[in-house]
Amino acid sequence: MKTIKEISEQLQQTSNPEPWMRTLEDDHRAGVKKELQKWYRNYEKKRQLEQMLQEKINFDNRYRTDGGALVAGVDEAGRGPLAGPVVCAAVILPDEAPQLLGLNDSKKLPVQERNRLSTIIKEVAISYSVHIQSAERIDEMNIYAATRESMEKAVSTLAACPDIVLADAMKLQVGCKSESIIKGDAQSLAIAAASILAKTTRDQLMNRLHEEFPMYNFKKNAGYGTEEHVEALHLHGPCAHHRKTFEPVKSILEGR
Repeated sequence: MKTIKEISEQLQQTSNPEPWMRTLEDDHRAGVKKELQKWYRNYEKKRQLEQMLQEKINFDNRYRTDGGALVAGVDEAGRGPLAGPVVCAAVILPDEAPQLLGLNDSKKLPVQERNRLSTIIKEVAISYSVHIQSAERIDEMNIYAATRESMEKAVSTLAACPDIVLADAMKLQVGCKSESIIKGDAQSLAIAAASILAKTTRDQLMNRLHEEFPMYNFKKNAGYGTEEHVEALHLHGPCAHHRKTFEPVKSILEGR
């Protein structure tokens, strides 16, 4: 009779249900039952992730005019904060990308998973581009126009020319057909990939700003208007990276 450790190791090397696993269901040992239940939980989770990945691929495939058409996904991070840039990313993925199992809207993933997927996206992408739109430019244009400009610049600097651009809830003027997709990062694999690159890039930038301006705790709030952040604004005043047209930054500046 195999030990629980041996059974655990064998299960770890098994990708799909196999006939020999049925005998484990009759094994009286609690440890064996625990390992078997754990395997089935992980198996079901993987199946769900595979289904989610295929659904996102199928969504993007609807917009391909032919088998060789390149679909670019575009998304942003940082439209709502009081400080820091808006970061936009554009990504063109290959037709098949099994390495991206688990890829989803960046807001639904923990930090470590976003960072892991960011590395993989950069490795497998046909092309990707990231554009950083400063707080100063946001104040000049307004947040909507500045985000749209940043998205368009991200598309324009892709090394490969897309045949169609899918943008998350934004109408773009680019050199090809484009579609605005509501909640696109939850439906499109390319948009989800762009959301990951935009979010991870912006988080890195805000961590650097935190080192320069630790009083605002950008590392924790990413520039969003948390109670702690607003208190620091009243105490220290805004810095060069705060958006002067956003409230309460605008009112604080007017009161000084």
